[in-house]
Amino acid sequence: MIRFLQPWWLLAVLPVLALAALYVWRQLHRRAYAMRFTNVDLLRTLAPKGLGWRRHVPATAFLLCLLVLATALARPSVDTREPLERATVMLAIDVSLSMQADDVAPNRLEAAQEAAKQFVGELPESYNLGLVSFAKSANVLVPPGKDRDAVTSAIDGLVLAEATATGEAVFTCLEAIRSVPADGAAGIPPARIVLLSDGYRTSGRSVEEAAAAAQAANVPVSTIAFGTDSGQVDIGGQLQRVPVDRLALADLAEATEGYFYEAASVTELKQVYQDMGSSIGFRTEPREVTQWYAGVALLLALCAGALNLLWSSRML
Repeated sequence: MIRFLQPWWLLAVLPVLALAALYVWRQLHRRAYAMRFTNVDLLRTLAPKGLGWRRHVPATAFLLCLLVLATALARPSVDTREPLERATVMLAIDVSLSMQADDVAPNRLEAAQEAAKQFVGELPESYNLGLVSFAKSANVLVPPGKDRDAVTSAIDGLVLAEATATGEAVFTCLEAIRSVPADGAAGIPPARIVLLSDGYRTSGRSVEEAAAAAQAANVPVSTIAFGTDSGQVDIGGQLQRVPVDRLALADLAEATEGYFYEAASVTELKQVYQDMGSSIGFRTEPREVTQWYAGVALLLALCAGALNLLWSSRML
């Protein structure tokens, strides 16, 4: 997708369009003037054989050249993916009671633990990695660092609790990210949050507040909606349905420029983590392509001049 780094320069297109309109008007006026001759045979004798449609080609190429040059002033760019040599990744896992639902074998929590450990093992060693669990509140189990064994052990030790504080999980991750010291002259490494949840928020600050905070901190939040709508848990001797809140998680990811995924099995979840590991290892940077626009404009200018010389033996 083409974006413009200085879009206000697109106003330079307006004079070019005005010039094109003037050219069209002149051609129409010229035709009307020619029709004033009543003796068509005499006109054909006096006037040289015309170039027909070809006489408009040089002018069209010249106008296109001006249009491309005017667009180039706005500094067009395309998004490119640049690999990250260093980063801080916070992994947040929902441990609410709904995670004991067995719609995903053996149950949602154990499947999430298995897939999360695979994700930890595949993450580049140069990345800082931290772990947050959340139910009624959110807690930092492992602060961001390079100790993968500590994260794996903490994942194995996850314990279920009541309620779901999705928003608090994001706020807690942001606090942990702010604790990461700057890496010398390289500064603070870019950060990402990976959040897995299966249910609706029932506690703490809203997901909208969390999204605004993450957006302000320039930290993308990638979310995983885990489970199926047929999931049930036994609470107090009664079966309760625990559907997945896909909408809130999708909105959170979109608002923070993260990625949204869905997984309904441990196999799908492992694939999601694998895809996510590839995506969070890059960041999107604009790459200016003004030089390509300038090159196209030069070719159009050369074509306009060459065709004008070839067909009419005079410059525009």
